[in-house]
Amino acid sequence: MTELRIPGPTPCPPEVLQTLSRQMIDHRGGEFVKIMNRVTDKLKQVFMTRNDVLVLTGSGTGGLEAAVVNTLSPGDKVLAVSIGAFGDRFATIAKSFGADVVPMNVEWGKAADPDEIKKALQADAKIKAVLVTHNETSTGVTNDIAAISKVVKGFEKLMMVDSISGMSSIKCAVDEWKLDVVLSGSQKGWMVPPGLVFASVSAEAWKAHAAAKMPRYYWDFSAAKKFLEKGQTPWTPAVSIVYAMDVALDMMLKEGMDNIYARHKRCSEVARSGVKAMGQHLLADEKCASNTVTAVTAPEGLDVKELRRILREEHQVVIAGGQGKLEGKIFRIGHLGWVNEDNIKTVLAALKVALPKALAVKK
Repeated sequence: MTELRIPGPTPCPPEVLQTLSRQMIDHRGGEFVKIMNRVTDKLKQVFMTRNDVLVLTGSGTGGLEAAVVNTLSPGDKVLAVSIGAFGDRFATIAKSFGADVVPMNVEWGKAADPDEIKKALQADAKIKAVLVTHNETSTGVTNDIAAISKVVKGFEKLMMVDSISGMSSIKCAVDEWKLDVVLSGSQKGWMVPPGLVFASVSAEAWKAHAAAKMPRYYWDFSAAKKFLEKGQTPWTPAVSIVYAMDVALDMMLKEGMDNIYARHKRCSEVARSGVKAMGQHLLADEKCASNTVTAVTAPEGLDVKELRRILREEHQVVIAGGQGKLEGKIFRIGHLGWVNEDNIKTVLAALKVALPKALAVKK
């Protein structure tokens, strides 16, 4: 069996794979309504919120677009806090729809400093919202969202969080931390295939939505909320993925979210200690290193593509390379969703063999 250890999509448990084979049903019928209502109720438990949680069919990037177009108008000033490729993407989407984006670019491998965010908000009272990534898979870094939100909400700004690879694997307490829009994607820690985006929307976000003038149709939160009240979605949903979420959420809640967070922490510790034992260096500062993905700086002379080929073809282990300006400079081990320490030990054992081979080829 292949060890798929990238930051998403992630492996699916047998129970999830089995339910994916179910026959289609009427997405406007009573059976689907019951499933959708169950999924929504269970999502709220994981999000730790009483806010609306909307289920949208699409990818994580679609969720980022939905957050922007549902809460902002062209010309609105937003602070875009970026610690990597996906933070940059969030900012680019906002700019594409006409937002006045104030960039705060943090060195890749480091987390955002809440004090720097405070200074930026003090310097510009016109900033309406803050865009921030909870868990940046391109660098293997997790931001302290609780501390950042405390600053942002102190200025009464909208707090918009990309927790696509964080929620379900790393604690993200929506209500306790006063987060306004939080996004996640089915292909990450939820143990199901790609196809669904989840968005929690606070009362403050709904107020912003009522005044927002950016164009939207497919991603319209109002339409999603209206149909959710009937246990439906406005457009044809990814029915099979909804089936899968119903089963996966039961598995998660049975395990217990605190236990899931602890399992991910253990897996990350195994990954980091194992990589360092081979003499390799982490990209991320360990104080903010992610529990869902470990980014490793490529040693001098390593062809990352060759390393990935050897792992894939000779060991049936699939890891990720770098993105953007880190392409060829790092490799990444994903450990989120359906994963335990033994999976990571298998990856490390293969890496110990493959790394010298890849370096030898380069020489």
